Amino acid sequence: MTIAQHELESRLWDAANALRGPVDPADFKTYVFPMLFWKWISDTWVHEHDTALDEYGDDLDDEIEADFHRFELPEGTLWSEVTGKATNLGAEIAKTFQRIEMANPRSLAGVFGDASWGNQERIPQSALLGLVRAFDRITLDPSTVSHDLLGAGYEYLLKNFADESGKKAGEFFTPREVVNLLVGILRPRPGESVYDPSCGSGGMLVATINQLRESGKDHRTLRAYGQEINLTTASIARMNLFLHEIEDFDIKRGDTLRAPAFKTAEGTVRRFDTVIANPPFSLTNWGADRWSSDPRAICGVPPAKNGDYAFVQHMVSSMKPGSGRVGVVMPHGVLFRGGAEAKIRRGLIEKDLLEAVVGLPSNLFYSTSIPACLLIFRDRKSEERKRHVLFIDGSALFGKGKNQSVMSEEDVRALIEAYRTGGAPDGREGANVRLVPFEEIERNGFDLNIGRYIKVAAEETADPGAALVAYADARQRRIDTEAVMFERLAAAGVDLSMFGVSGE
Repeated sequence: MTIAQHELESRLWDAANALRGPVDPADFKTYVFPMLFWKWISDTWVHEHDTALDEYGDDLDDEIEADFHRFELPEGTLWSEVTGKATNLGAEIAKTFQRIEMANPRSLAGVFGDASWGNQERIPQSALLGLVRAFDRITLDPSTVSHDLLGAGYEYLLKNFADESGKKAGEFFTPREVVNLLVGILRPRPGESVYDPSCGSGGMLVATINQLRESGKDHRTLRAYGQEINLTTASIARMNLFLHEIEDFDIKRGDTLRAPAFKTAEGTVRRFDTVIANPPFSLTNWGADRWSSDPRAICGVPPAKNGDYAFVQHMVSSMKPGSGRVGVVMPHGVLFRGGAEAKIRRGLIEKDLLEAVVGLPSNLFYSTSIPACLLIFRDRKSEERKRHVLFIDGSALFGKGKNQSVMSEEDVRALIEAYRTGGAPDGREGANVRLVPFEEIERNGFDLNIGRYIKVAAEETADPGAALVAYADARQRRIDTEAVMFERLAAAGVDLSMFGVSGE
């Protein structure tokens, strides 16, 4: 007997609500996802056992049955065997997770994360029992919940946890309309590799595979790779991929900029067909001290207090020659900031790697209300786009959500069409497009501010995000000009203290 999607979502949210009160909503994901995953593999194991028994009857032995199971669950680790224990339930769950991971070292090592299940200050026994009772009401074997349905339920929880977590959600969740836009632009193909160097909960990797699946192409040949610095989030990503019936993947935990996990035998970063990411904006402590000697430092070293271009450089370095393309979410500041970033920006444009700049609406992301953009790079651009950059202004394509701006499926399709055709989408207002030659960008000092190339009347857009960008642009130019002026005054022997500036 199958379960309807709305009923599954309702029961999953009931499980999360069992923690409400003693557990901070920002920590719901730490406890709910491991329990969901355990319930799924346990119910599935029982279903597989019953299938084997129906087929072989009294002839069934351990060797035959092993072929029916995707994961090995040692005796005493099934959901029903553990959750009925009345004392020290948290400690029993922690031991169970450890035993399951040890029994499946190649696939499940570390998958349950590092939650303190036995710490009743973090998760009281009453809350844990409420979580167990909620999951007792859901059967998660294949005869009741399909992989598509279970994957959708997982995404539902991710979205709801993001809503509950507010700005903290930016660490693990990218709005799905942005994910679908990036995937639609990059168009991963069967047999290719896709890599996310800051994969969060794995949403972009899941979306690439789902796109192939939904278009009727063989998604099983797509190979997914990801790196994530946060242990809990990396575990959530692995569970997400398993629950979406994706097996050919490799998620590694670690600091992508300081210690990239995917390398060749020669020690260089590995190359992929598609590189896609929403890295943390303007990271301050990113490892600048070693970057000057790093082969990824294409065209220069980013500022020590801003790692935006370090992620761009890493992703471009990870792009496979010929077929490689990159799609990355960035704050608008990368388009116009001066200093070291201007040098890197110029170098990437001169190498003809930057294909497109796509402006997004403001207030789309959980972590910030400022508008962001997509930068699209290609190792080999089409003939008509060589020595050009395609600018797309999609800042007006949004609706109002509960706490944020929301892009509809039609908005996303309009921007994908604008990218593919290089022109405004048919019958759709709000997406302004222009293919700009290299010479014009050069005349503008390699400034990529979208407003320099696509003129939209302020009274038509009334976009506060655009005003913020214009302000930031003007402010940065003033700072750069003042720095040059003070440097010249100091060289001339002028006492800068009269301007309130240190001479050091």
